[in-house]
Amino acid sequence: MRDLNVVVFGATGFIGGHLLARLAEDGVNTLVPTRHYESAKHLSTLPYLDLEVADIHDDATLRRLLAGRDAAINLVGVLHGGHGTPYGPGFRKLHVDLPRRIAAACADVGVARYLHMSALGADSAGPSMYQRSKGDGELAARSQPRVAATIFRPSVVFGEGDHFLTMFASLQRYLPLVPLAGSGARFQPVYVGDVAAAFAAALRDPHTAGATIELGGPQVYTLAELVRLAGRYAGHERHVLGLPDSVARLQARLFELLPGEPVISRDNLDSMKTDNVVQKQTGVLTAEALGIKLTSIEAVAPHYLGTGKGLDDYRARAGR
Repeated sequence: MRDLNVVVFGATGFIGGHLLARLAEDGVNTLVPTRHYESAKHLSTLPYLDLEVADIHDDATLRRLLAGRDAAINLVGVLHGGHGTPYGPGFRKLHVDLPRRIAAACADVGVARYLHMSALGADSAGPSMYQRSKGDGELAARSQPRVAATIFRPSVVFGEGDHFLTMFASLQRYLPLVPLAGSGARFQPVYVGDVAAAFAAALRDPHTAGATIELGGPQVYTLAELVRLAGRYAGHERHVLGLPDSVARLQARLFELLPGEPVISRDNLDSMKTDNVVQKQTGVLTAEALGIKLTSIEAVAPHYLGTGKGLDDYRARAGR
């Protein structure tokens, strides 16, 4: 197969770095737009990769970036997008308006493939703003009949540099116990390397055009179980105290009032009302269907949490 040329939006984050490394291994030529060069310069050493400072919310810029490319990959996403009905302005701009603009730009310049990052639980009628915005984002990604959008729905993603297990490991270094909202919520964490492999496989496989792919790891856990695992692998396992819903919502409200990204928000609690697990629905693909052997938390997390590297990365991002 000839070399592919793709644009990857939102590539400077945790998942993006792993995906770009995988695409480089496969010899895929990638263009990575970024608003600030400094936030992306760590990627500049990867082969087959070009960085360009650009405003991806400008339609003319999107068309220029996509012209002559084989596919667009969109990883842009946030966990907190402000308040509103059906969702806040941050969610609307990044999860709904941007996918619509990317799909329209692809149609305008003749790019037939669009690989779009969504999330398990995405539902336009879901209980949280996050889920509703992700559901509407999937519809936006598929709004152009000439563009085949492949939708990826991962559960929470773990791996070196993650914001999930690393955060809970860091908290247990300093807290005598962990008061935990949503302790019984169920997740199916998926390794970031497996997510990258799924994108890379789908990019090369025309049969995945237009498909929905749900990505979950080999095991389902409650949030309390994941918190305990994170503490154990970091060498600081603490007792987990599950909070009743009323207290959990008060805790989340207090976190929302603090500067910076909240540890948990009321909207996150609303998302946890539904299990974050692969449903294996008819017509929906999974990682196994792409030939990917799933990686367990036990095979990876002890190495990056136990060495402290993941904790150091988390504290640097949090300014601690």
